[in-house]
Amino acid sequence: MADIAKMAGVSASTVSRALAGSHLVEKTQRDRIVKIARDGGYVINSTARNLRLQRSETISVIIPLGHASTQPLSDPFFVEMLGYLAEEITRRGYGMFVQKISPPMDDWMHRLIGSHRSDGIIVIGQSTEHSVIEAAAMSYRPLVVWGGHDREQSYCTVGTDNVAGARAGVQHLIRLGRRRIVFFGDPKLPEIHLRYEGYRRALKDEAGVGAAQIVPTHLTADAAYESMRAYISGGKTFDAVFAATDVIAISAIRALTGAGLNVPADVAVVGFDDIALAAHTNPALTSVRQDIRRGAEIMVDLLLRRIAGEDTPSATMAAELVVRESCGAARH
Repeated sequence: MADIAKMAGVSASTVSRALAGSHLVEKTQRDRIVKIARDGGYVINSTARNLRLQRSETISVIIPLGHASTQPLSDPFFVEMLGYLAEEITRRGYGMFVQKISPPMDDWMHRLIGSHRSDGIIVIGQSTEHSVIEAAAMSYRPLVVWGGHDREQSYCTVGTDNVAGARAGVQHLIRLGRRRIVFFGDPKLPEIHLRYEGYRRALKDEAGVGAAQIVPTHLTADAAYESMRAYISGGKTFDAVFAATDVIAISAIRALTGAGLNVPADVAVVGFDDIALAAHTNPALTSVRQDIRRGAEIMVDLLLRRIAGEDTPSATMAAELVVRESCGAARH
């Protein structure tokens, strides 16, 4: 670095700032210093620089699966979310470390923070780990979570208005004349609990609609398929399904058609997420849309602000009902 400084006629500290891309160095001079360094074969030792600055320039993206260790990272929701996060993290000049946390769940957050592997952590879904995340957030600030927001929690969340989104989906089914609407999902999970609450409120608001019926099911495709098959075999009467996720909804459609039922003539189906696959099922799936791309952008922005020392608030995005054929209405 001293040789570059001598050739450029500047101080070593100016060279250091220029090679780091600092705007404290005027652009013309910065470009000239970078060219001298490049021509001389100088390569920045990022590891040494990061050790000196006590940063890694990496963001950890963690997916805790205490509720279902068999749920794969190839789940369509995870694939879309991880893709958008990778794009935004890279655009902001950081690398991304991805880890799936499965049972046993003991001490995983403490070990992750203590490893100093990254400058901050994004957690995708609260799973069964709300209390663990809550405890970590009391002392570890660069932490942002995708999930359901509770007014009592102290950690920063980004997510969709799950109650309003689910309510809109169920109200749409009611307007189409459906009266025996079943909820498929696991309400023990914070996001799913909020979606169940929206479903329950929509039924309560409407006279002449049957009581809430809930079928707890895991979030994997095979588990959701078997839950629907068992429900059909039990002889229950229903004319609509509100599924907590699109994966559950798509699996329900497969089980319904396999049992000789027509979707939507016999049973209407609405999902939640509006993953890319939803538009390509047969029939195409009506779904409550989460803006996953925008959510990824907000999470990265909030995390970088928290890394810089800012105490950011949580963010809740509006949900949007996307109407397709599976509910029995004409496609918008």
